[in-house]
Amino acid sequence: MRFGFHFLDFTIPGEPATLAPTIAATAKAAEGIGASWFTVMDHWLQMDGFHTAVDPMLEGYTTLGFVAGQTSTIKLGTVVTGVTYRHPGLLVKTATTLDVLSEGRAFLGIGAAWYEREHLALGVPFPPLKERFERLEEALQIAHQMWSDNDGPYEGTHYQLAETICRPRPIQQPHPPIVIGGSGERKTLRLVAQYADACNILAPDAATVAHKLEVLRQHCEDVGRDYDEIEITVQGYPGNPVADPDAFLGFAEELGALGVDHVHLRAVAPDPQGFVEEFGAKVAPRLKDIG
Repeated sequence: MRFGFHFLDFTIPGEPATLAPTIAATAKAAEGIGASWFTVMDHWLQMDGFHTAVDPMLEGYTTLGFVAGQTSTIKLGTVVTGVTYRHPGLLVKTATTLDVLSEGRAFLGIGAAWYEREHLALGVPFPPLKERFERLEEALQIAHQMWSDNDGPYEGTHYQLAETICRPRPIQQPHPPIVIGGSGERKTLRLVAQYADACNILAPDAATVAHKLEVLRQHCEDVGRDYDEIEITVQGYPGNPVADPDAFLGFAEELGALGVDHVHLRAVAPDPQGFVEEFGAKVAPRLKDIG
């Protein structure tokens, strides 16, 4: 089973001066132990409930561009960009730029957005949930069109693009992988089946993941998609994998039996580099034998 790390806690001792070296060291450590993903959140304010809105938060794609220059093999993306944060045409251009400058290591992580406070704080429109999902589907259509040979217009309900030019093309062909984050059964997983290369499902326990994957499989049947084409990634673990490696590996074995390809874990502050290195020593060699 493959694994990756999510850098979401910027409350690092000595910040802001320590943020750049800490992120660089953590990403290099993750790459060094064989991680396949290094991701950041795409938020403007830190999440209430995790820390507070006035705790540190860096912009996601700038951070990934920095990490691209510090690494050479690990895949980079947001988990995930809310569709309301950027106009879809600009988001696709940004993800393409990351793919080109990382030499083919970007993926586009996207979802319906949820954090109302940061929208209101910075004056960004936050439409109702139904409209956000409509915008998400149009954004996915725009991404596929901009990464195709069709440079013509896109006419949607919420977005109208006179031209869908995207040059240079991304390094990865036909396009960087599209990862849709979320576990909603009626809309999110249907969009995964129709448009995405990978899902990113919250994983509180194996039974929940099993149910979500059955829902995804049914959506694939409904839209005529081969379920096996979709990379199954999950996020989260209720414990600390380095504190009890055996318990975590048992959980990973349950996920592997369900067909999960990739487990995504937090790089734990205040010493994310140390956490990643400890994971590499205690867990990673055994995790690779699962699945």
